[in-house]
Amino acid sequence: MSITLKGMTWSHPRGYDPMIACSRLWQEHTGVTVEWEKRSLQDFETYPVEELAKAYDLIVIDHPHVGQITKEKCLAPLDIAGREAERNALAQASVGRSYPSYTWQGRQWAFPIDAATQVQAWRPDRAERVETWSEMLALARQGRVILPMRPPHSLMCFYTLSANLGHPCRSDGAGELIDIDAGTEAFEHLRELTDLIDPACFLMDPIAVLEAMSDPASKAVCAPLIYGYVSYAMPGFRPSLVKFGDIPVAGQGGPAGSALGGTGIAVSAFSSAIDAAIDFAYFVASGEVQRGPYAAGGGQPGHAAAWNDDVVNAATSDFYRATRKTLETAWVRPRHDGYMAFQQAASDRINGGLLRKDAGRMVVEDLNRLFTESFAAA
Repeated sequence: MSITLKGMTWSHPRGYDPMIACSRLWQEHTGVTVEWEKRSLQDFETYPVEELAKAYDLIVIDHPHVGQITKEKCLAPLDIAGREAERNALAQASVGRSYPSYTWQGRQWAFPIDAATQVQAWRPDRAERVETWSEMLALARQGRVILPMRPPHSLMCFYTLSANLGHPCRSDGAGELIDIDAGTEAFEHLRELTDLIDPACFLMDPIAVLEAMSDPASKAVCAPLIYGYVSYAMPGFRPSLVKFGDIPVAGQGGPAGSALGGTGIAVSAFSSAIDAAIDFAYFVASGEVQRGPYAAGGGQPGHAAAWNDDVVNAATSDFYRATRKTLETAWVRPRHDGYMAFQQAASDRINGGLLRKDAGRMVVEDLNRLFTESFAAA
């Protein structure tokens, strides 16, 4: 009997096209068909995983969901007996903390298939990569900087700045999100920048920013904190090429502390073909597939074999090597049950505080309160 699996990913060539390419190969090799549907980036970041798990066999997820999905028991763990060698290979090939970001309460809930973190994007035909935060502000004063501030990306910028300034936010429930003084310093860094950019940025996610930047007529030439999208570094993808590199340094520790992103492949606990779905998850996350058909299909791999590959880098304006240092030192977001609601509320509070010119200390106090409440609610 033939098996057909249904999968859900996110609506961008980077998220959808490689899944189609790899599923075609899987069907040729095994006879198992995987049919993919896609949702908008905003839906991908906020839509309840439990509802997706009831409708799909395979789901592409973001690691901050793992606490919630563990409680809801909607995903099947991937650390099954007999495949330890394959999992060890995946763990050893993790780019930064991508693989362990999907480990929760001793189980592996997804495999990284896409590694990302906030990096710097710029137009190489009109600017150079900036090394420091102060250099970037000089560009911003000329009206040449753009920044994705649509929730949750405002909070991601706050996270990255906090960690880069030497005070990473807490990711567990053992205390406040961040020290008031340290949080205020990060917030004021963000305020200084957002006061210099177009207010339309508060409605823009990374895709919207990169679409704007890749327009030949764009005045903006630099996005200092933005999740890397390899597609825009591929010649011909858009009229103007966008390159990516390490974030501009605000503190003393180099380009460290960026808020980790990326995606993982997960299997629904409600699937009627769990074994077949797990087999596909191991296949698409493997090194040979990641550096081969996944990368060639327009994906942004989550496996070091691809990030180290000369051919993969040559096709993407050296995207992987140029951003590797930032990714290897990235910070993993909280993942507890209750975090996703906090992420939305905290992003809204940051944006409201910036737009209303609220005192930084008051905003950080509210972030700490919301963070504490997110554990109590769970």
